[in-house]
Amino acid sequence: MKYADLYAKIGYTFTNEDLLLQALTRTAYARENELSMSDTMDSLAVLGDAVLDLIVIRQLIEEGEFDKGEITRKKIDLVNMTVVRKLAEEIGLPEYMRWGKGELRMQIWTSGRVSAECFEALMGAAYLDGGVEASAAILDHVWMP
Repeated sequence: MKYADLYAKIGYTFTNEDLLLQALTRTAYARENELSMSDTMDSLAVLGDAVLDLIVIRQLIEEGEFDKGEITRKKIDLVNMTVVRKLAEEIGLPEYMRWGKGELRMQIWTSGRVSAECFEALMGAAYLDGGVEASAAILDHVWMP
């Protein structure tokens, strides 16, 4: 298993490792290696952003929050770029990413948004691999709000 150490860090094992590889592939890397843009993390990051929101909102409702404004405020506090970036860094996600050469030189992962997008892509891939419960299991493993 190529990603055994990452699986241990996230508490989830992908059934379809191609999804994980896609989540770990930056557009710059794909261009440099003549891969299809469908093999990059971009669409998974958009999906993962929505999945994170869904999981956190569901948790807030399960904890008894029913006011729309409070749910929105708490979700924004719990799932923002700073929090998501920290999650990516805590599991060492940048080490697993397939970066473009320029990204490596510039250490682009030190930018908050970039690391956050990488975590979102991981969450999107987990959702496609095992549904919302797979993504929720990862979030529960790496961070408990």
